[in-house]
Amino acid sequence: MTDRYTALDLETTGLDPKTDRILEIGAVFVENGREAGSFSRLVNPRREITEKVTELTGITGQMVENCPDISQILPEFLELCGDSPILGHNILFDFRFLKRAALNCGLTFERSGIDTLALCRKFMPAGEKKNLQAACRYFQVETERAHRALDDARAAHRLYQKLALNCGMEDGDAFSPKPLEYKIKREQPASKRQKELLRDLLKYHKITLSAQMDDLSRNEIARITDKIISKYGRIL
Repeated sequence: MTDRYTALDLETTGLDPKTDRILEIGAVFVENGREAGSFSRLVNPRREITEKVTELTGITGQMVENCPDISQILPEFLELCGDSPILGHNILFDFRFLKRAALNCGLTFERSGIDTLALCRKFMPAGEKKNLQAACRYFQVETERAHRALDDARAAHRLYQKLALNCGMEDGDAFSPKPLEYKIKREQPASKRQKELLRDLLKYHKITLSAQMDDLSRNEIARITDKIISKYGRIL
């Protein structure tokens, strides 16, 4: 196992890093197997937060409307992470969102990672649920609020330590960081023509956009435009 890593968790507006945004970052910085510091920030996603996400996380639009966007938060977070591996429950999910956000901010984010979900799948009985809360219950790991980033990051850290204590002798290599891979290109800003077309469609069909138009990329605005035309038709 490794005794130096950043345990992290994200809350997001959805599950797809191509179309959804980071809503909250929580991290625990671990040195010598112990918590040495933490990081917790709400992020303004520049789009509507659905009732489903609010019900799951407790985060509302009002809570984030005056918060900085990801471009203002990410440089500080990456500096605090340094070159340490990242750890989380289904860590590839968080890595994809962070790498995409970093690339769109002109930053880089390449890391090795430790996935506590993969460890649970390896060492827990097949019939047991393996989500973070269930795994923590199974291994008698103390948890706090579920689906809030810092609390879930701390839970993943504690779970990793308990897994290593209970199962590390069975397969020590399973606890080592592994390279994380996610290939993407930097998103291009939407063109003036794209924005004008979308504004005209929204006005014509009397539709309210749930995201801030100036924050949409070229691909995002193209998908929204195509979806509106497919559902409501073109301007006659």
